[in-house]
Amino acid sequence: MTDAIGSSPTTTGTDSGALGRARLAENFDTFLSLLTTQLKNQDPLSPLDSNQFTQQIVQMTGVEQQLATNDLLKKLVANTGSGVSTAVSLIGKEVRAESADTAMKDGKATWTYNLARGADDVKLEVLNEKGIVVRSIAPTDNKVGDHTFAWDGKSAAGTTLADGTYSLRVTAKDSQGTAVTSTVFADGLVTGVEQKDGSTLLTINGAQVPWDKIVTIRQPADPTPTASYGTASTTGSTNNSTDDKTSSPAAA
Repeated sequence: MTDAIGSSPTTTGTDSGALGRARLAENFDTFLSLLTTQLKNQDPLSPLDSNQFTQQIVQMTGVEQQLATNDLLKKLVANTGSGVSTAVSLIGKEVRAESADTAMKDGKATWTYNLARGADDVKLEVLNEKGIVVRSIAPTDNKVGDHTFAWDGKSAAGTTLADGTYSLRVTAKDSQGTAVTSTVFADGLVTGVEQKDGSTLLTINGAQVPWDKIVTIRQPADPTPTASYGTASTTGSTNNSTDDKTSSPAAA
Protein backbone atom coordinates (compact mmCIF):
# COMPACT_ATOMS: atom_id res chain seq x y z
CA MET A 1 0.00 0.00 0.00
CA THR A 2 1.42 3.41 -0.95
CA ASP A 3 0.42 6.76 0.46
CA ALA A 4 2.95 8.98 -1.33
CA ILE A 5 1.51 11.23 -3.98
CA GLY A 6 2.74 10.40 -7.44
CA SER A 7 3.73 6.83 -6.63
CA SER A 8 2.92 4.11 -9.16
CA PRO A 9 1.67 0.98 -7.39
CA THR A 10 1.12 -2.14 -9.44
CA THR A 11 -2.52 -2.48 -10.51
CA THR A 12 -4.54 -5.59 -11.19
CA GLY A 13 -7.12 -5.95 -13.99
CA THR A 14 -9.90 -4.34 -11.97
CA ASP A 15 -7.65 -1.54 -10.65
CA SER A 16 -6.25 -0.76 -14.08
CA GLY A 17 -9.76 -0.61 -15.53
CA ALA A 18 -10.87 1.85 -12.87
CA LEU A 19 -7.66 3.84 -13.33
CA GLY A 20 -8.23 3.94 -17.07
CA ARG A 21 -11.76 5.27 -16.65
CA ALA A 22 -10.54 7.87 -14.15
CA ARG A 23 -7.83 9.08 -16.53
CA LEU A 24 -10.28 9.13 -19.41
CA ALA A 25 -12.69 11.26 -17.38
CA GLU A 26 -9.89 13.67 -16.45
CA ASN A 27 -8.70 13.93 -20.05
CA PHE A 28 -12.24 14.46 -21.29
CA ASP A 29 -12.85 17.24 -18.76
CA THR A 30 -9.55 18.85 -19.74
CA PHE A 31 -10.44 18.58 -23.42
CA LEU A 32 -13.82 20.22 -22.87
CA SER A 33 -12.21 23.00 -20.85
CA LEU A 34 -9.66 23.69 -23.58
CA LEU A 35 -12.35 23.53 -26.24
CA THR A 36 -14.52 26.04 -24.39
CA THR A 37 -11.56 28.41 -23.92
CA GLN A 38 -10.60 28.18 -27.59
CA LEU A 39 -14.16 28.84 -28.73
CA LYS A 40 -14.40 31.88 -26.47
CA ASN A 41 -11.12 33.35 -27.76
CA GLN A 42 -11.25 32.35 -31.42
CA ASP A 43 -10.82 34.87 -34.19
CA PRO A 44 -14.30 35.66 -35.61
CA LEU A 45 -12.73 36.13 -39.04
CA SER A 46 -10.93 32.77 -38.88
CA PRO A 47 -13.03 30.36 -36.78
CA LEU A 48 -11.65 27.04 -35.58
CA ASP A 49 -12.32 23.90 -37.60
CA SER A 50 -15.23 22.13 -35.88
CA ASN A 51 -14.55 18.86 -37.70
CA GLN A 52 -11.32 18.39 -35.79
CA PHE A 53 -13.07 18.72 -32.42
CA THR A 54 -15.82 16.34 -33.54
CA GLN A 55 -13.26 13.70 -34.49
CA GLN A 56 -11.53 14.01 -31.12
CA ILE A 57 -14.82 13.61 -29.24
CA VAL A 58 -15.65 10.53 -31.32
CA GLN A 59 -12.24 9.02 -30.56
CA MET A 60 -12.60 9.59 -26.82
CA THR A 61 -16.10 8.10 -26.88
CA GLY A 62 -14.68 5.03 -28.62
CA VAL A 63 -12.09 4.60 -25.86
CA GLU A 64 -14.82 4.84 -23.22
CA GLN A 65 -16.87 2.18 -25.00
CA GLN A 66 -13.81 -0.08 -25.19
CA LEU A 67 -13.31 0.19 -21.43
CA ALA A 68 -16.97 -0.78 -20.90
CA THR A 69 -16.53 -3.74 -23.26
CA ASN A 70 -13.45 -4.88 -21.33
CA ASP A 71 -15.45 -4.80 -18.06
CA LEU A 72 -18.18 -6.93 -19.64
CA LEU A 73 -15.65 -9.46 -20.93
CA LYS A 74 -14.09 -9.74 -17.48
CA LYS A 75 -17.52 -10.39 -16.00
CA LEU A 76 -18.27 -13.09 -18.56
CA VAL A 77 -14.90 -14.76 -17.95
CA ALA A 78 -15.51 -14.72 -14.20
CA ASN A 79 -18.98 -16.26 -14.60
CA THR A 80 -17.72 -18.89 -17.02
CA GLY A 81 -14.77 -19.78 -14.82
CA SER A 82 -15.15 -19.58 -11.07
CA GLY A 83 -18.90 -18.88 -11.18
CA VAL A 84 -19.86 -22.08 -12.99
CA SER A 85 -17.29 -24.24 -11.20
CA THR A 86 -18.63 -23.09 -7.84
CA ALA A 87 -22.24 -23.61 -8.93
CA VAL A 88 -21.48 -27.12 -10.20
CA SER A 89 -20.41 -28.09 -6.71
CA LEU A 90 -24.02 -27.50 -5.60
CA ILE A 91 -25.38 -30.32 -7.78
CA GLY A 92 -26.93 -32.92 -5.50
CA LYS A 93 -27.15 -30.45 -2.61
CA GLU A 94 -30.43 -29.46 -1.00
CA VAL A 95 -30.93 -25.71 -1.26
CA ARG A 96 -33.44 -22.95 -0.62
CA ALA A 97 -33.64 -20.07 -3.07
CA GLU A 98 -35.78 -16.98 -3.32
CA SER A 99 -37.90 -17.94 -6.31
CA ALA A 100 -41.59 -18.09 -7.07
CA ASP A 101 -41.08 -20.52 -9.97
CA THR A 102 -41.40 -24.29 -9.83
CA ALA A 103 -42.08 -26.99 -12.39
CA MET A 104 -45.32 -28.94 -12.22
CA LYS A 105 -44.80 -32.62 -12.98
CA ASP A 106 -47.50 -35.28 -13.16
CA GLY A 107 -50.04 -32.73 -11.95
CA LYS A 108 -48.14 -31.81 -8.79
CA ALA A 109 -46.31 -28.65 -7.74
CA THR A 110 -45.17 -27.44 -4.34
CA TRP A 111 -44.04 -24.06 -3.02
CA THR A 112 -42.84 -22.75 0.33
CA TYR A 113 -43.78 -19.24 1.35
CA ASN A 114 -42.97 -17.25 4.47
CA LEU A 115 -45.13 -14.68 6.23
CA ALA A 116 -43.13 -12.07 8.15
CA ARG A 117 -46.01 -11.83 10.65
CA GLY A 118 -49.45 -13.25 11.15
CA ALA A 119 -52.05 -12.27 8.56
CA ASP A 120 -55.85 -12.18 8.50
CA ASP A 121 -56.28 -12.35 4.73
CA VAL A 122 -53.98 -14.34 2.45
CA LYS A 123 -54.48 -15.06 -1.24
CA LEU A 124 -52.35 -17.52 -3.19
CA GLU A 125 -52.38 -17.20 -6.97
CA VAL A 126 -50.82 -19.68 -9.38
CA LEU A 127 -49.64 -18.11 -12.64
CA ASN A 128 -48.64 -19.85 -15.86
CA GLU A 129 -45.62 -18.96 -17.99
CA LYS A 130 -47.59 -16.12 -19.63
CA GLY A 131 -48.33 -14.54 -16.26
CA ILE A 132 -52.02 -15.49 -16.35
CA VAL A 133 -53.65 -16.51 -13.06
CA VAL A 134 -54.91 -20.07 -13.44
CA ARG A 135 -55.84 -20.78 -9.83
CA SER A 136 -56.66 -18.75 -6.73
CA ILE A 137 -56.58 -20.20 -3.21
CA ALA A 138 -57.44 -18.69 0.18
CA PRO A 139 -55.59 -20.64 2.92
CA THR A 140 -56.85 -20.62 6.49
CA ASP A 141 -53.50 -21.16 8.23
CA ASN A 142 -51.98 -17.68 8.18
CA LYS A 143 -49.60 -17.74 11.12
CA VAL A 144 -46.16 -16.14 11.02
CA GLY A 145 -43.42 -18.34 9.51
CA ASP A 146 -43.03 -20.87 6.72
CA HIS A 147 -45.99 -22.48 4.96
CA THR A 148 -46.11 -25.18 2.30
CA PHE A 149 -48.59 -25.01 -0.56
CA ALA A 150 -49.20 -28.16 -2.60
CA TRP A 151 -51.14 -27.62 -5.83
CA ASP A 152 -53.02 -30.37 -7.64
CA GLY A 153 -52.38 -28.87 -11.08
CA LYS A 154 -56.01 -27.98 -11.73
CA SER A 155 -57.37 -24.68 -12.99
CA ALA A 156 -60.20 -22.69 -11.43
CA ALA A 157 -62.60 -24.61 -13.69
CA GLY A 158 -61.27 -27.96 -12.47
CA THR A 159 -59.35 -28.74 -15.66
CA THR A 160 -56.00 -30.48 -15.26
CA LEU A 161 -53.34 -28.22 -16.76
CA ALA A 162 -50.27 -29.27 -18.70
CA ASP A 163 -46.96 -29.80 -16.96
CA GLY A 164 -44.62 -26.85 -17.11
CA THR A 165 -43.24 -23.96 -15.07
CA TYR A 166 -45.68 -22.11 -12.84
CA SER A 167 -45.26 -19.22 -10.39
CA LEU A 168 -46.83 -18.50 -7.02
CA ARG A 169 -47.92 -15.00 -6.03
CA VAL A 170 -48.76 -14.34 -2.39
CA THR A 171 -50.85 -11.38 -1.22
CA ALA A 172 -51.21 -11.03 2.55
CA LYS A 173 -52.88 -8.37 4.73
CA ASP A 174 -53.49 -7.96 8.43
CA SER A 175 -56.77 -7.03 10.12
CA GLN A 176 -56.12 -3.34 9.39
CA GLY A 177 -55.65 -4.00 5.68
CA THR A 178 -51.91 -3.35 5.88
CA ALA A 179 -49.73 -5.50 3.63
CA VAL A 180 -47.82 -8.32 5.31
CA THR A 181 -44.41 -9.06 3.84
CA SER A 182 -44.18 -12.49 2.21
CA THR A 183 -41.37 -14.36 0.47
CA VAL A 184 -41.70 -17.37 -1.82
CA PHE A 185 -38.94 -19.99 -1.81
CA ALA A 186 -37.94 -22.93 -3.96
CA ASP A 187 -36.80 -25.85 -1.80
CA GLY A 188 -35.21 -28.87 -3.43
CA LEU A 189 -32.15 -30.58 -4.87
CA VAL A 190 -29.96 -28.89 -7.45
CA THR A 191 -30.03 -31.10 -10.52
CA GLY A 192 -28.30 -28.93 -13.12
CA VAL A 193 -26.25 -25.82 -13.87
CA GLU A 194 -26.42 -23.65 -16.98
CA GLN A 195 -24.62 -20.53 -18.16
CA LYS A 196 -27.04 -18.22 -19.98
CA ASP A 197 -26.60 -14.58 -21.04
CA GLY A 198 -23.72 -14.15 -18.61
CA SER A 199 -25.69 -15.53 -15.65
CA THR A 200 -25.34 -18.84 -13.85
CA LEU A 201 -28.65 -20.67 -13.44
CA LEU A 202 -29.37 -23.63 -11.17
CA THR A 203 -32.13 -26.13 -11.86
CA ILE A 204 -34.26 -26.65 -8.73
CA ASN A 205 -37.52 -28.59 -8.88
CA GLY A 206 -37.35 -28.44 -12.67
CA ALA A 207 -37.18 -24.62 -12.78
CA GLN A 208 -34.12 -22.44 -13.32
CA VAL A 209 -33.07 -20.05 -10.55
CA PRO A 210 -30.18 -17.53 -10.56
CA TRP A 211 -27.54 -18.92 -8.25
CA ASP A 212 -27.19 -15.63 -6.39
CA LYS A 213 -30.75 -16.20 -5.09
CA ILE A 214 -29.60 -19.14 -2.97
CA VAL A 215 -30.12 -18.46 0.74
CA THR A 216 -29.51 -21.92 2.26
CA ILE A 217 -27.32 -24.90 1.29
CA ARG A 218 -27.33 -28.23 3.10
CA GLN A 219 -26.47 -31.86 2.56
CA PRO A 220 -29.49 -34.05 1.75
CA ALA A 221 -30.68 -35.71 4.93
CA ASP A 222 -31.31 -39.43 5.13
CA PRO A 223 -35.01 -40.28 5.12
CA THR A 224 -36.10 -40.21 8.76
CA PRO A 225 -39.43 -39.76 10.50
CA THR A 226 -40.32 -36.09 10.64
CA ALA A 227 -42.24 -34.10 13.21
CA SER A 228 -45.97 -33.75 12.84
CA TYR A 229 -47.13 -30.86 10.71
CA GLY A 230 -50.53 -29.27 10.97
CA THR A 231 -52.47 -29.29 7.70
CA ALA A 232 -55.25 -26.83 7.03
CA SER A 233 -57.67 -27.21 4.16
CA THR A 234 -57.98 -24.12 1.99
CA THR A 235 -61.38 -22.59 2.51
CA GLY A 236 -62.88 -19.25 1.72
CA SER A 237 -62.65 -19.47 -2.09
CA THR A 238 -64.99 -21.03 -4.63
CA ASN A 239 -61.93 -22.26 -6.51
CA ASN A 240 -60.63 -24.47 -3.70
CA SER A 241 -60.02 -28.19 -3.97
CA THR A 242 -59.31 -30.76 -1.32
CA ASP A 243 -56.20 -31.63 -3.32
CA ASP A 244 -54.70 -28.21 -2.65
CA LYS A 245 -53.21 -28.00 0.83
CA THR A 246 -51.30 -25.49 2.86
CA SER A 247 -49.41 -26.39 5.97
CA SER A 248 -47.01 -24.92 8.48
CA PRO A 249 -45.01 -26.27 11.39
CA ALA A 250 -47.21 -26.99 14.36
CA ALA A 251 -46.74 -24.62 17.25
CA ALA A 252 -44.28 -25.92 19.77
